[in-house]
Amino acid sequence: MATRAKYKRGSVQNTYGMIMATVAVALLLVVVLVRSFSLVQKRDQYQSRIETLQAQIDKETERSEEIAEFETYTTTRKYIEQVAKEKLGLVYPGEIIFKDKSSGK
Repeated sequence: MATRAKYKRGSVQNTYGMIMATVAVALLLVVVLVRSFSLVQKRDQYQSRIETLQAQIDKETERSEEIAEFETYTTTRKYIEQVAKEKLGLVYPGEIIFKDKSSGK
């Protein structure tokens, strides 16, 4: 009888150990699932941030191209003549300027 009680006690302890191991694995699984969900959210946030920054990069690249084109244009004779006429009021010799009375200038 003593061996039977020992066997039964060992069997109960073994069952208790299996239950504890199952609970530990289940808790670990829950922690991993929660953590993976938060990582997916972070990944989505980072992806949207990347898209926003890429849009800004594209916009600034386009702007720098426009500035380079304007810089090239400012070195042309046409631009220099335009500024001389509009801002400085200069004209070529013999050129006649007509002013519109209705515009107030």
